[in-house]
Amino acid sequence: MSIPQSGGALIERHEQLAEYLADGCKPKDDWRIGTEHEKFGYCKDTLMPLPYDGERSIRAVLEGLRDRYDWAPVEEAGKIIGLTKDGANVSLEPGGQLELSGAPLETIHQTCDEVNEHLVEVQSVADDIGARFIGLGAAPHWSHDDMPLMPKGRYKLMDAYMGKVGTHGTQMMRRTCTVQVNLDFATEADMVQKMRVALALQPVATALFANSPFFDGKLNGHKSWRSRIWRNLDDARTGTLPFVFEDGFGFERWVDYALDVPMYFVYRDGVYIDALGMSFRDFMKGELPALPGEKPLMSDWADHLTTIFPEARVKKFIEMRGADGGPWRRLCALPAFWVGLIYDQPSLDASWDLAKDWNAETREKMRIAASVDGLAAEVDGINMRTLAAQVVDIAEAGLKARAMPGAGGLLPDETHFLNALKETLETGETPADELIRRYETDWDGDVTKVFGEYSY
Repeated sequence: MSIPQSGGALIERHEQLAEYLADGCKPKDDWRIGTEHEKFGYCKDTLMPLPYDGERSIRAVLEGLRDRYDWAPVEEAGKIIGLTKDGANVSLEPGGQLELSGAPLETIHQTCDEVNEHLVEVQSVADDIGARFIGLGAAPHWSHDDMPLMPKGRYKLMDAYMGKVGTHGTQMMRRTCTVQVNLDFATEADMVQKMRVALALQPVATALFANSPFFDGKLNGHKSWRSRIWRNLDDARTGTLPFVFEDGFGFERWVDYALDVPMYFVYRDGVYIDALGMSFRDFMKGELPALPGEKPLMSDWADHLTTIFPEARVKKFIEMRGADGGPWRRLCALPAFWVGLIYDQPSLDASWDLAKDWNAETREKMRIAASVDGLAAEVDGINMRTLAAQVVDIAEAGLKARAMPGAGGLLPDETHFLNALKETLETGETPADELIRRYETDWDGDVTKVFGEYSY
């Protein structure tokens, strides 16, 4: 999750809220790719999650990265809770999941180099303390109590609130991991088309990257339990957002939606102030109970936008949020998938042609079916594997059109980053299907075997 913002101008006009989003508009030559991925850390001998403190801990990993690889520390209340370097940051999810939020980079070659360098650094530090990391969409056998809440004020507030608004919120916080990509838009109209494609086709990404068939030490009946968790978390801030597909959608409509999402906190002088369930609309009027008489800063608006969790969301860029965390070799496939679909106009148009006739009910059913059945899903005559093959073909065409070379010119474009997805489509076996097969055969029903074979 995001590192808190601070400062910024006082919000004196409602129009500033939409202007903040519109400031993200960039000419195509300035579009960038920001890849985020989370992974679970654990003790190599006990197979239990890393605590925050101790010789073998999350803190030790962060300090090792700081000292060995020159990352600058980010602290809260005297505790190291993140790192920054060269436009990237390393942060902690609530249960100790380690997240790399990559710098905005021009090509997938660059973002993949960044991911690889980060994982090599993490592996080096972890090896020295007897720890390892694994990429899965959900914790395979750890309980809620096994995963200590990280010492961040934001998480303490969220943890207390989640149980009041849904049934799966604390599972999301402590026991899930994702891989995401952040992408740019040129204009408001471009943002609208990209958001519609992002939300409509997010179930395809969920199906292709499904990698969480285990929970509480057994099969859970879903290919992506992480996706299942998001369906019963907090209806006010999650979902597939039917209003995005309505006439008139744009920055102002997103502002109206965000203003109706209850607040979590206000960040002041390094402290998270409890604003749980309060209204940003009241804040705009100086009537926030947590800070009576005070009006918000632009940093408060930026922070509030990070507390909205739909399948795709708008900030000064668009976040694609529908994929499970996964193995090292697949982390670069997600940015390749989405960049190919939406950074080339003919591919974006072709993507929208696939989805433009679906209604809200179909889109929601696809979301559910992707979670349960992955590529085997069937919804209203739509075969997910067939659809996914069409979508990956469109992404490949988009990457060819971008023609971004890599490896010193030896690679003419970025299409090879889709190879993992092509293999999945050829075999019909997603990462989740592979894990289920191994669990039912080689592993004889022992979920913990996943650590020895799929860790970084």
